[in-house]
Amino acid sequence: MRFNRILLSATLVVVALVVQVSVLARLQLPGAVPDLLLLVVLALAFVYGHVGGALIGFGAGLLADLAPPADHAAGRYALVLCVIGYLAGLVRPEKGQIRSAFVPMAAVVAAALGSTLLYAGVGALVGDTSARHVGLGGLLFTAAVYDLLLAPFTVPLVMWLARRADNDPLAETRDGGSDVAAGWITSGTGLRIGGQRGGLRLKAARNRAGRAGRIKGVKRL
Repeated sequence: MRFNRILLSATLVVVALVVQVSVLARLQLPGAVPDLLLLVVLALAFVYGHVGGALIGFGAGLLADLAPPADHAAGRYALVLCVIGYLAGLVRPEKGQIRSAFVPMAAVVAAALGSTLLYAGVGALVGDTSARHVGLGGLLFTAAVYDLLLAPFTVPLVMWLARRADNDPLAETRDGGSDVAAGWITSGTGLRIGGQRGGLRLKAARNRAGRAGRIKGVKRL
């Protein structure tokens, strides 16, 4: 991942975690807690793809595991967000731009349900049965509703910031290099180098005209 991606992702993850712990977790809402960290991971995965989504999800989850007042085993939420970030990156829209609201909203609901189930499943493996006492059905419903209500204010903004930070001049130069190779293959010897193509053709035409003039001059003599 490039430095600008790492810097933006780390900043957004830290801000989301602080807001979630200090504000959302203290609202005392029934059922689950709105998962702002999950929405940030989803939005970044939509732009950066499955590899970036998995890495960001693991880092964000590990930070949440270690941040107080965490009361579960370290690495548990890191595994959950790593899987969610990877799967979200697989449905990444073309060029990281959303054309319809249905796909991201469906992904938010699926991620809310999947993360809750996976978190409860991993907890059951390590002996944590708190989900049974709270009620898994209520947790699934409230998690989906809260995240779906919060998503329109979070996902588009994070995706916009990620696209803005991903504008790399070096990447444009590399794309230009691939255009040069494509132009060379498709046009034989007609090398395409941006606006220089017309200049090269004009120079070649002048050289041919000059040689023709010299030959005609010789014939007239």
